[in-house]
Amino acid sequence: MVVASPSPLKRTKKTKAVGVPTIDLSLKHDDQHRPSLSHLIVEACEEFGIFKVVNHGISDDVITSLEKYGLNFFAKPTEDKHSAVGPTVPKPFGYGFRNIGSNGDVGDLEYLLLHANISSTHPHLLSEAADDYVDAVSDLACELLVLMAEGLWVPDKTIFSRLIKDSQSDSLLRLNHYPPTKMRDPLTNSERIGFGEHSDPQILTILRSNDVGGLQICMPDGLWVPVQPDPNAFYVLTNGRFESVKHRAIANNSPSKARMSIMYFGAPPLNATISPIQEMVSPLNPSLYKPFTWGEYKRAMHASRLSDCRLNLFKRRIDQ
Repeated sequence: MVVASPSPLKRTKKTKAVGVPTIDLSLKHDDQHRPSLSHLIVEACEEFGIFKVVNHGISDDVITSLEKYGLNFFAKPTEDKHSAVGPTVPKPFGYGFRNIGSNGDVGDLEYLLLHANISSTHPHLLSEAADDYVDAVSDLACELLVLMAEGLWVPDKTIFSRLIKDSQSDSLLRLNHYPPTKMRDPLTNSERIGFGEHSDPQILTILRSNDVGGLQICMPDGLWVPVQPDPNAFYVLTNGRFESVKHRAIANNSPSKARMSIMYFGAPPLNATISPIQEMVSPLNPSLYKPFTWGEYKRAMHASRLSDCRLNLFKRRIDQ
């Protein structure tokens, strides 16, 4: 879901690269440091809604292969890109191009949206690379979710990760491509928005981009700050009690190099029931929402504006 920003982005002296917490996953095998690692992840999720993962164990070959085939895909003629996944693949999967909003929120973005667990939605050109990438990042997502459960002291450490491991998981893979810009728009001195302000509804997002900047996150005071690209790391965006960070992408201003980001959206099956963990509910900390399925939440998401709180549709009445 995307909405237009109320005004074009304006840089101020306060705008600077934000210090996103860095999580070193090499410590997960160290029994002495693993509890501290879990605590740092929980702290990053609650305070920032985003953190950077280094020493993640995913090979460069898996990452660069999908990036190479992705760039080759976006270099094809528009007609070929539209037909790449075939006429039988249901919407919204496949290729798309979007100019977003008004009031300066017009940027250059094309994308490829694939179902992570349904290979028939993957263009033949990059099918094998996409499968290898999904296998690797879904394992990474599950490792992180187990660490989150440990950091929350949840007895069942797989309570989150098994939602993604389920064969009916509704997880997605998306490639966003921002073509190089030959020159700054002469009609405005502000930077254009490449992908509008939004937050991700899934359990978590594993994001990787090349070395061209563009990602920004919204701080609690409303200030938008850039997140420095790191092709050797993954950024993880969380949701729910772990704050779902608002983010956007600035249109590519590089005159010669495209920006491409790859997102894995880890999601539960459509019929999975979403409700609080029993150990975290008490008379002093009651459940705020009625149970609902992921499918019901998705329908609410598609029917609402980004600025709406979709969870309000499932809020309990005081007398319940």
